[in-house]
Amino acid sequence: MYEDFQRARMFFDAKDYVTAARLLAPIVEDAPRNRSAVELLARAYFHSAQLRPAERTLRRLLDLDPSDGWAHEVLARTLERQNRPGDARVHHNLAAAMGVAEAAPVDVSLTAADLA
Repeated sequence: MYEDFQRARMFFDAKDYVTAARLLAPIVEDAPRNRSAVELLARAYFHSAQLRPAERTLRRLLDLDPSDGWAHEVLARTLERQNRPGDARVHHNLAAAMGVAEAAPVDVSLTAADLA
């Protein structure tokens, strides 16, 4: 399993988030309490705009560690991207109470050069 995780990490680091998520999903299924794998899967889902799986995985991460302020903040951003600002506010507030600053909005824009 360690080798599979490292391979998924390599794809994540190369910004191939979809492949990373595909490789991480069975690892998390086999080891659902492996915090590192769950977090990396959540990040891969978030970065690849797979918002429902990201939300589900972030909630799993918070089940493992409810005091993870980072996970609350990313869950809030995930909910915002799903046009659920009321649900997001709760997690922004929890993250802030844990000392995590609200993340700056991400500018998502493409140019023709990005698509080439």
